[in-house]
Amino acid sequence: MITNKEKPLTPNLPAIERLTSEISRANVSRLVLVHGGGSFGHPIAKQYSIEEGYRDQSQIMGFSKTRQAMTTLNKLVVDSLIQHNIPAVAVQPSSCTITKQGRINLMEERPLRKLLEMGFVPVLYGDAVLDSDTGFAILSGDQLISSLATRLEAERIIIGIDVDGLYTSDPKTDPKARLIQHITPQELRKMQHKIGEAGVTDVTGGMLGKVLELMPAVEKGIQVIIVNAAKPSNVYKALKGESVVGTVIERGETVA
Repeated sequence: MITNKEKPLTPNLPAIERLTSEISRANVSRLVLVHGGGSFGHPIAKQYSIEEGYRDQSQIMGFSKTRQAMTTLNKLVVDSLIQHNIPAVAVQPSSCTITKQGRINLMEERPLRKLLEMGFVPVLYGDAVLDSDTGFAILSGDQLISSLATRLEAERIIIGIDVDGLYTSDPKTDPKARLIQHITPQELRKMQHKIGEAGVTDVTGGMLGKVLELMPAVEKGIQVIIVNAAKPSNVYKALKGESVVGTVIERGETVA
C-alpha cells in the first residue's frame, strides 16, 4: 500500500500523502500507528533468510540492512504525518521488543504509554528483532498490532489493506468471491480448520493468517475493522466511526 511491491525500496509517496492526510483530518486522540514493510523490508529479509533465525555470520549484515530499510520507510511516513500537523514519533520495535521462537516475549511498553499520555502518536512497524532462542526473527506488523492493542487497552483496531475486507475466496482471482461483513473468532477458526484439511490453500487470498493474528485482541473485546485503504476516505471514515465498506470482527454472534 505505502510501497511499490514490484520495485524494491520504492515508496508509494502519493499513497503515504493521502493516508496521512486522512489520519490528520480524522483527528483521533490516543492513536497508535503500525505500518508494514512492503518492498523495503521483505526483499532484504528474504534474501538473508532472517525469518529462519541466525544460522551463519553472513546474516548479521542482512539483519542490519533489514532494520535500516524499515527505518528509512518509517521516516517517510513520520515526515508526512508531521507535515500534516500530527505529532508523530518513530518507535523502533527492535529497540523495545524481544521475541521467543518468533512470538513476542518481552516488550517495554512504558515509553509508549507516556507518549500517548502526552498526546504524541507513536508510529511502529513490522521489524527484524532479536529473539531469545533463534538469535533474531521477523516480527510481523499483525502480531505487533494485536499485542499493542491488548497491552494498551485499545477500543478498536483498523486494518487498511488493498481489498474491501475478508472474502469467502480470493477476490483478485474469483469473481464470485463474497465480502464477509461481520464475523466472530469462532467462525474464523472454522475457516482455519477447513484450510488445514487435505492441504487446502487459503482461498481468502492469504488474509486469514493475518486476521488470525488479531484474535487475541478480539477475544479481549477489541473490535477489528478491515477496510480498503486504497480507496480514498475509507481510512478517514473508519477512524471517525462512520459507515464504511469492510469486515467487522468482534466477539458475539454474527450480525449478517
